[in-house]
Amino acid sequence: MVDLTGQYQGIKEELREAFDRILDSASFINGPEVSAFQEDLERYLGVKHVIPCANGTDALQIAMMGLGLQPGDEVITADFTFAATVEVIALLQLTPVLVDVDPETFNIDPVAVERAITPKTKAIVPVHLFGQCADMEALLAIAEKHGLYLIEDNAQAIGANYLFSDGRRQMAGTLGHVGATSFFPSKNLGAYGDGGALFTNDDALAHTIRGIVNHGMYRRYYHDVVGVNSRLDSLQAAVLRAKLPHLDAYCDRRRQAARYYNAAFKDHPLLSVPVTVRSCQGICDTCDCHVFHQYTLKVGGGKRDALAARLSEAGIPFGIYYPVPLHRQKAYADARYREADFPVTNRLCEEVISLPMHTELDPEQLEFICKTVLESLKQA
Repeated sequence: MVDLTGQYQGIKEELREAFDRILDSASFINGPEVSAFQEDLERYLGVKHVIPCANGTDALQIAMMGLGLQPGDEVITADFTFAATVEVIALLQLTPVLVDVDPETFNIDPVAVERAITPKTKAIVPVHLFGQCADMEALLAIAEKHGLYLIEDNAQAIGANYLFSDGRRQMAGTLGHVGATSFFPSKNLGAYGDGGALFTNDDALAHTIRGIVNHGMYRRYYHDVVGVNSRLDSLQAAVLRAKLPHLDAYCDRRRQAARYYNAAFKDHPLLSVPVTVRSCQGICDTCDCHVFHQYTLKVGGGKRDALAARLSEAGIPFGIYYPVPLHRQKAYADARYREADFPVTNRLCEEVISLPMHTELDPEQLEFICKTVLESLKQA
């Protein structure tokens, strides 16, 4: 699904120099490389504060801690996403409220969000799934109307832009009160281990978060807030700092692959290609609203699993994100949820399949993948 070995060749010498510098100085935690990466990412995103941390799941948890959410507070998020989003809500003894998603973009449905708000609701967590932002203009309006926090789960969409109806553009993860991202190796901006970060323009919130990530300390051995141990190490910061100048090019390569896939599949009666946010009107040369962390097809006619089996036989990797909705997961099952509330999510779990998507895909690989998919559906 990804080719990190091939990507490494382009930054190998820079990384080796950085690693030698870090090893020689032994500045492994909160060293100069972490500070430099933080500043680089702030400039790239156009955000006042980037606070690195140990991983994307921690970033979500720390965001909720920093906002002062209390046990019993309700947090609305999407049913169709990875479990980390709801996991941290449960860990903090908050109450997760799952809602359905848009059938075209796979992102949280603002209408379902507003319908789920109660007096106990304190926050909304949109997940920018597969590489593009949720309908943030609508969600920001809902959050303002009801006095709610907006926490962006930007683990899959770093580098994406959001286009407002008035023509303004803003980077994914910087639109709400706080954004959280993951630097897991397979992400568009990935480390060579775990890593994460939080983004905010709120000075006071940034100060609180900086204490939380470091055991609640602003001064060594003086603990002002309840914190956790969640820091990005210098070696991972060096990897991310080396990759960041290439991020836009990496995303362009992914969009090129997406255009190739779209051209091959767009007229097939059983396949629905990914839909970019409506403001972009498709995958054009200048569109930067979708960064294609995943390229996810919908396969109709009950043929998804047969296609998956044939791809496996051909040695082509694929992913099914996600086979089971969160409301059916044993850990998060709740009598409040009714199957009738999740028609889109339930259907997507039966139809979606993700094809290889990374920076090193070449025309021969893409041709082989597309040919195999089309031939497999003829036989299925």
